[in-house]
Amino acid sequence: MKKLSLLFLITFLCLSKNGFAQKKRLTVQQAVDSIVLKKPTTYKGISNYLRQFRRDTIKLKKLIILFKEKNYLDGKTYAENFLGRRYRKFSLYNKAITIHKQALTTSKKAKNIEFQVFSLNMLGVDYREKDAIRVALDYNQEALVLAESVKNPNFGLRRSIAVSHNSMGNIYLLLKQYDLAINQFLQSQVIEKSIHNKLGLAINNQNIGYAYDAKGELDKALEYYQKSLVINNTINNSFGKIICNSSIANIYIKQGKPKDALVLIEENFPIVKKLGNKKYLAFEYLNFGWAQTKLKQYKKAERNLLKGLKIAKTNNLISTLSTAYSHLYELKNETKNYKDALSYYTLAEEFDEKISNERNTHYVNDLIIKYDSEKKNNQIKTLAKENEISKLQLSKNRVFWIISLSLLLLTGIILYTLYKHKLLKNKQKITTLEQDALRAQMNPHFIFNALNSIKLYIINNEQKNAVHYLNKFSKLIRKILEVSAIKETSLAQELETMDLYMTIENIRFSNEIDFNMNVKPTLNLGSIKVPPLVLQPFLENAIWHGLSSKKGEKKITLSVNQTHKNFIEITIEDNGIGRKASAKIKAGKTIHRKSIGIALTKDRLKNFVKEHTHNFSLTYTDLMDKDNHPKGTQVSLLIPLK
Repeated sequence: MKKLSLLFLITFLCLSKNGFAQKKRLTVQQAVDSIVLKKPTTYKGISNYLRQFRRDTIKLKKLIILFKEKNYLDGKTYAENFLGRRYRKFSLYNKAITIHKQALTTSKKAKNIEFQVFSLNMLGVDYREKDAIRVALDYNQEALVLAESVKNPNFGLRRSIAVSHNSMGNIYLLLKQYDLAINQFLQSQVIEKSIHNKLGLAINNQNIGYAYDAKGELDKALEYYQKSLVINNTINNSFGKIICNSSIANIYIKQGKPKDALVLIEENFPIVKKLGNKKYLAFEYLNFGWAQTKLKQYKKAERNLLKGLKIAKTNNLISTLSTAYSHLYELKNETKNYKDALSYYTLAEEFDEKISNERNTHYVNDLIIKYDSEKKNNQIKTLAKENEISKLQLSKNRVFWIISLSLLLLTGIILYTLYKHKLLKNKQKITTLEQDALRAQMNPHFIFNALNSIKLYIINNEQKNAVHYLNKFSKLIRKILEVSAIKETSLAQELETMDLYMTIENIRFSNEIDFNMNVKPTLNLGSIKVPPLVLQPFLENAIWHGLSSKKGEKKITLSVNQTHKNFIEITIEDNGIGRKASAKIKAGKTIHRKSIGIALTKDRLKNFVKEHTHNFSLTYTDLMDKDNHPKGTQVSLLIPLK
């Protein structure tokens, strides 16, 4: 009897096992027959039936046809969205966009808000992958507004709201408002934690790492990249692991650890090739080449960089092309192949400019303001309706408390509006200050005189000199226009611009001015930040007040040192006639031109150091010879380091 019972139990378990296996091996037709009986309308409900088919392009296409025949629109839009994701994974962005637009149309016919939001977010990701940022933001914005219009959102909508917050974070990244971006990613994380979505947490950690990376805080960036990697390993997300490892490798290269980066890239590479995503395959080749350049493995570096460039060209990956040309410029510069280096540098500049034009930050800023305004208006309208209902339903005491709370909220809104108004006024003041500074740099007299001097070379048939100085002049004007839109630049860029400026000014002095730069060799000029064009007014003063009236040898020396760990010291020394003699000459002139350059520069420095612990300092020193006669002027500028 016991043997019979045991045999029955074994038979039952085998049959049960076969039954479960059969359930796991459902055909597309069986899955359709099962789901159509109940016709769930939510993402979660449909996923219980169709999850096994999400990575199979052929079966997803078959599901779309069958659901169309059964007129089951919710299932059809689910299958369409995941088919679009498969296309996107293999960098087939145009196909992904077409199918996701089809999913959006289907979800509207089904009147399913959850899948409308899902489809809109998918389209946002598609266009962002193509670097069509403006269109991407339109779709993400529409998704967020629609999702938040639902009073009690279900699981799927809450997930979509988290995705939309993540997208808003990416908007702030484009505006280089990194702290605001981090705040949006953290809000997204709160929702992802509440719905236990580990993939969403991994993505947000990766994005926070990117924000810190862009801020130059490499240790914090590395911390968040590694957090993301741990989660991706836990959920066995191959694609997420690739992105994390690539980002960590980038940090290692920036930290001067190319060997560590190379180990990570070599480990990552086979998985990238297997997945077949062209964008990340190109990026991995570029990472290879960049690390090998740092290790002086120039032949290997060039092979890998050219492979990455070829993939980027074939798939029209604009931002990847810019990175490829930039790394190739660095390689050619290292190997002293300056002709090719210049060619790659020019291409990198062109693609950077193209990306900048496509990512119209003014448009993005208007979009954010519009969203905030609409959201507040909707909140106020909703609150007003709730107050009206409460007045009819509640007692006098409850009405009193509601009115009190309403007044308190209104006061908060007023205070917040005043605060925003103050911020806007400060922003306008800063903008005006920067524009005034630009106008000061672009003095019409300077432009006229520079062009006039170049014209003399042309008249005198000195073509080489004319072309040489015209190139220098155009490069200077371009640099001035570029930095006019940013708050800070690297000291390396500033010194390069000042060298161009002095070259142009020196034409009028028949190149008599001996201009030298002395920079402490141990300084990393690329990491030191200063306000753009901050040194120009001091050099201009040295030329026109110190040297223009002097006979004989004319010298200007610009020195950069670090006398204290918290400051960088920049000195500009001339061997001119001195400040007293210059003041006498100025007093004797009939026409006085008011100089605003130094005053504007001081205002800009005050604004620049607001985010610093220490203040700047500016001192003038009258230089004297042994007989106590003036022999020039020295300007010393101490700028705090972040």
